Amino acid sequence: MTWSRFKTHYFHNADLDVSLDISRLPFPDDFFSSMEPAMQRAFDAMTKLEAGAIANPDEKRMVGHYWLRAPQLAPTPEITGEITTTLAAIKAFTAQVHSGAIAGPKGKFKHLLVIGIGGSALGPQLVSHALGRPRKDKLAVTFFDNTDPDGMDYVLAGLRNQLAKTLVIVISKSGGTAETRNGMLEAMAAFRAAGLEPAKQFVAVTGAGSKLDQTAQQEGWLARFAMWDWVGGRTSELSAVGLLPAALQGIDIQAMLDGAAAMDEVTRYPVTAQNPAALMALMWHFATDGRGAKDMVVLPYKDRLLLFSRYLQQLVMESIGKEFDLDGRVVNQGIAVYGNKGSTDQHAYVQQLREGVNNFFVTFIEVLADRDAKTSLEVEPGVTSGDFLQGFYLGTRDALSEKGRHSITLTLPDVSPRSLGMLIALYERVTGLYASLVNLNAYHQPGVEAGKKAAGAVIALKRKLVAAMQAAPGDSFTAEQLAARAGAPDQAELAFKILERLAANRGTGVKKRRRKPAFESSYRMG
Repeated sequence: MTWSRFKTHYFHNADLDVSLDISRLPFPDDFFSSMEPAMQRAFDAMTKLEAGAIANPDEKRMVGHYWLRAPQLAPTPEITGEITTTLAAIKAFTAQVHSGAIAGPKGKFKHLLVIGIGGSALGPQLVSHALGRPRKDKLAVTFFDNTDPDGMDYVLAGLRNQLAKTLVIVISKSGGTAETRNGMLEAMAAFRAAGLEPAKQFVAVTGAGSKLDQTAQQEGWLARFAMWDWVGGRTSELSAVGLLPAALQGIDIQAMLDGAAAMDEVTRYPVTAQNPAALMALMWHFATDGRGAKDMVVLPYKDRLLLFSRYLQQLVMESIGKEFDLDGRVVNQGIAVYGNKGSTDQHAYVQQLREGVNNFFVTFIEVLADRDAKTSLEVEPGVTSGDFLQGFYLGTRDALSEKGRHSITLTLPDVSPRSLGMLIALYERVTGLYASLVNLNAYHQPGVEAGKKAAGAVIALKRKLVAAMQAAPGDSFTAEQLAARAGAPDQAELAFKILERLAANRGTGVKKRRRKPAFESSYRMG
């Protein structure tokens, strides 16, 4: 890679203080000109999206996460008003919690439990980890982000004797998401076991009229904040979903919004060479042949961005991973995303990246500011820990380039509310533009819905299996026999898996008599 190529393909925006180096992807000289018609179509699609076009025909809804940081751009005065009113309500509620005007039964809230899954957890977790200051945070934040009983017990153990000073946010647009509902019920049970009334400490972030909204109203929860059908979960961080937990933690949410709005202004500009989101979308297209031929490895050289690759997994893979394109053709598109952080990964999978299968491209994320303190300890004469971190980043990049392993580098000035807002907005725009380049609907997720339906079928079979055992107390049956008695003779394998878990948990009442082979084991109730 030459200095001349670097200078030609190095993008820097002085107002944002953000840089992008695409020189280490070997695209040909005519690549941008050949892609320009498609890029202009993508810009046009994005303009229509922001103007309120129906972008998700499956659900007949608009996609308006860009309005969250620029309410004046919303297509109706009603939507503008809803955004500004909700933001004002978040700030007012937060101020009351921080002052103690809204408090728990034993005084000011000191802890925050956030219950959600997918976009209702990944974004808040990213922001909490990236911007939290353990000794300065207004509230210490923990999460229920799954329906794993042991995981919830682990979180609750950390809040032992602190529930009276814990505020709980339950986040679900529909109120019917099973994992979130289960977490809510588990948390309520824990609060009641501690002699506390959940309604006095619970807050809902949900859609108007949803099951959760109705529950919160009927039980008199502390507050309710809006979620809208025009904001998808994976792009909801700058709505109440992410802003409320961040504000309560003590993070400057206005700076996050301002950073996102500033990035939107730059990435809205329809001149490819001056638009970092367009440049990145084109690099994704080149690196993956526009069909997901290679994975995206995300390596932020900053501990605070540890969770960024997890956040991007949902944003990119749920948006781009599609069976059909917009014309109904089977395309099986997608870009697999994984990563952790540098330089930790140099002791993990960088060995394979350099010398193993070449099925990826790397996005390095460089952060210029080392720490908040004015000075850093010298670990060697004239050398700090931050110097080593940069050395490992630059060294790894060169080591990969030597082996023909391609990368791009995004450089941020720091990890602050403003820069994190910029980062979130940048990748939202890149994902949308890339989807247009490859003719995909980035804003629906039929595969997720299919998984939910399949899970429902498992629960239904579980109930039938239990009923079959209860109908013959004391009698033992194999999985195959119970599947037949449950009216699902073709579901013996599924029945076996369900029965194995039931037998492993004492509270279910299911007993197992072991046999060899294992699938000949028998099960009974009591």
